[in-house]
Amino acid sequence: QVQLVESGGGLVQAGGSLRLSCAASGRTFSTSAMAWFRQAPGTERDFVASISWSSLIIRYADSVKGRFTISRDNGKNTAYLQMNSLKPEDTAVYYCAAPKNKGYSGLGDNEYEYWGQGTQVTVSS
Repeated sequence: QVQLVESGGGLVQAGGSLRLSCAASGRTFSTSAMAWFRQAPGTERDFVASISWSSLIIRYADSVKGRFTISRDNGKNTAYLQMNSLKPEDTAVYYCAAPKNKGYSGLGDNEYEYWGQGTQVTVSS
């Protein structure tokens, strides 16, 4: 069993920054890829970013490239999503996720078995 707990969401003005954290327990975090997804009201859940266990493979959705940075601290069992230059269209519930196959760091949400409860990010214009 894996538990994921996100934190760091909130309300920010456009152009501002937030840093999301995802604390993991119940699994060997250091050997598992991690990912962030988001879901806005009335839309499907979308891939945001992923990072391999070694941090050597990192992927971003085109919509966040150059603005968001995913990272991890294996010693703290925590993954992060630094979000800069936020836009109103970034408003969504953000979820961290861990894959069924610990080596998977792709974009398909059906490959991720463990999900956090989500944290709301609201960007005002």
